[in-house]
Amino acid sequence: MRLDAIDRRILAALQRDGRLTNADLADAVGLSPSPCLRRVRLLEKAGVIAGYHAALDRKAIGLGLTIFVGIKVERHHDEEARAFREAVAALDEVVSCHLVSGEADFLLQVVVADLAAYERFLIGTLLKLPGVSDIRSNFAIQTVKDGAPLPLDHLSEAAARRA
Repeated sequence: MRLDAIDRRILAALQRDGRLTNADLADAVGLSPSPCLRRVRLLEKAGVIAGYHAALDRKAIGLGLTIFVGIKVERHHDEEARAFREAVAALDEVVSCHLVSGEADFLLQVVVADLAAYERFLIGTLLKLPGVSDIRSNFAIQTVKDGAPLPLDHLSEAAARRA
């Protein structure tokens, strides 16, 4: 799907406020409501808009500790890698997981209530994941930036066409 300037304005507005009414969104991007709704539906159908959600304050709901966990796995055989990925995907405490290069094979972002909760999660769950050979935990002291919108203004027309 090719993303033009109007599509990028729609996406930027929805990243700022996913609860905008179609009329307000249309007004914000300079369209009438019907074409705006058609564009939003096309962006949803193409998977550019993956969904809508509420952003929660982690501390306010009792999840005050964020840990970035580097995990090395013993082997990268297909079956073992699949088992590891499936196990991680099922863990509620893991809010993101990335296959990375460098010292670790995977980088997980884990959110728990406190250090005691992380200790239980580490010993009772992470150390028991299939193929794990090493775990390194880095604790977030302060969050400077989190959940920022994607930088749509920096997309070139060529990059937008590839999307």
